[in-house]
Amino acid sequence: MSGFVPFNRAPVTGRELELIAEALNAPHMAADGVHTKWCQAWLTERLGAPHVLLTTSCTSALELAAILCGIGPGDEVIMPSFTFVSTANAIVMRGGTPVFVDIRPDTLNIDEKRIEAAITERTRAIYVVHYAGVCAEMDAINAIARRHGLLVVEDAAQALLCSYKGKAAGALADMACFSFHETKNVVSGEGGALVMSSADQYVRSRVHAEKGTNRTAFMLGQVDKYTWVDKGASYMPSEITAAVLRAQLERAEDIIADRLATWQRYHEAFAQAERDGLLRRPVVPQECVHNGHIYYVLLPDNGQRNAMIATLKANNVGSAFHYIPLHSSPAGERFGRVHGDMTVTDTLPGRLLRMPLWYGMGTAADAAAEALLKALRVPHPA
Repeated sequence: MSGFVPFNRAPVTGRELELIAEALNAPHMAADGVHTKWCQAWLTERLGAPHVLLTTSCTSALELAAILCGIGPGDEVIMPSFTFVSTANAIVMRGGTPVFVDIRPDTLNIDEKRIEAAITERTRAIYVVHYAGVCAEMDAINAIARRHGLLVVEDAAQALLCSYKGKAAGALADMACFSFHETKNVVSGEGGALVMSSADQYVRSRVHAEKGTNRTAFMLGQVDKYTWVDKGASYMPSEITAAVLRAQLERAEDIIADRLATWQRYHEAFAQAERDGLLRRPVVPQECVHNGHIYYVLLPDNGQRNAMIATLKANNVGSAFHYIPLHSSPAGERFGRVHGDMTVTDTLPGRLLRMPLWYGMGTAADAAAEALLKALRVPHPA
């Protein structure tokens, strides 16, 4: 085939430069200006969540969530090992221990049936990851948390405008963290958001995000001095970043509809290959609505997965694997611990291949699917 099909291409909606210029010409260019407030209001309304704070990244949001959970040395947080390093790093940076449990073979989300056995007297929270925008089994997870007095944090980096049983991802737990990194559906280059269920969490998050100061209370006239009151860092983005995000959020439904159409092209193209036993397509439970963030296939083994990536590249199609499970990484072995067997985590991710998927892809998805199907029917050495 002619022409390279990249694995990812960040969306551009058309208003980015206009809004960046507006931010540059405004009297306030630092954090928490007009565009920041617009984005936070949009997220609050669309997620049905009471409190939203825009952050410099999803990593920052996860770190803030760990602070709000009160994670400290010796504390434990249960999470899947099949996730990006930021999920675990947020805990490790506070002196806590990530406790890794296995994932489900269908959705690749944390296996809710394995969580309760991993709880100890040191457990403080459960971090769930909505892989590929498909929500974890939140009713069961929240019930476990209530029984044991634990907080639940959604790593919803991939799950903007997804839902579980009719309720938006981001409003399914005590807190949630979103990403607007260039690889996500809606982007600001780098960026994120922390969603909180309580007013106390929100007030505390503002202090920690504003270098540990009471700046927000001062600006609201609630105190007469602007001073250092707690630990903190600089977690909020500039108005320039927020302006880019605003342009993207204005078109979020269009972007996601386009990605879902591409996702469906792949799903239909690979249906017969799944029936023939050549691959397994993604599983989306009936109660979940996803956003077309990732289209992956599971191949019979790691060797064939790697061969397919190489073959697609030779045919001008970009593809990728995904996370190396954290429990088997050098830092994961040093900072975390495993509870129970990790059979699914140890086997399925090594078989996972992600197809290219981006806004405006159109018929390029057909060419990419055709390239994979053609390669799958050519024998590869073991």
